[in-house]
Amino acid sequence: MKKFSAIIIAVILAVFQLNAQSTFSGRAEFDKTVCDFGTITVNDPPQTATFTIKNVGDTPLTILSAISSCGCTGVTWTRESLQPGEKGVVEATYANQDGPFPFDKTVTVYLSDIKKPVKLHLKGKVVKQ
Repeated sequence: MKKFSAIIIAVILAVFQLNAQSTFSGRAEFDKTVCDFGTITVNDPPQTATFTIKNVGDTPLTILSAISSCGCTGVTWTRESLQPGEKGVVEATYANQDGPFPFDKTVTVYLSDIKKPVKLHLKGKVVKQ
């Protein structure tokens, strides 16, 4: 019975992963909104997450800005307007500066014609060697 329960849980988690795409205001679709780096060590190099955004609307979409929640996370994004059907990216690089601890950093993305910003998350756990 335990084995059967574990299989059911694994299937449910797989379905949630497949449906992880998020659409906002019918205009923008992100491939994911959370990047879990898992466990990394204090000596690992900075970790980069790439979030892909697709314009699913019928007018151009622009990433106006992307702001990280702290100085330990740098952000870059596609600056050109995305025509309908086009994709762009938001890249966020987390550099551990504070030692071993769990982290959940936020990148707030502002998009043209969408009133509420999109929150992206970088999370994981930093451990000693």
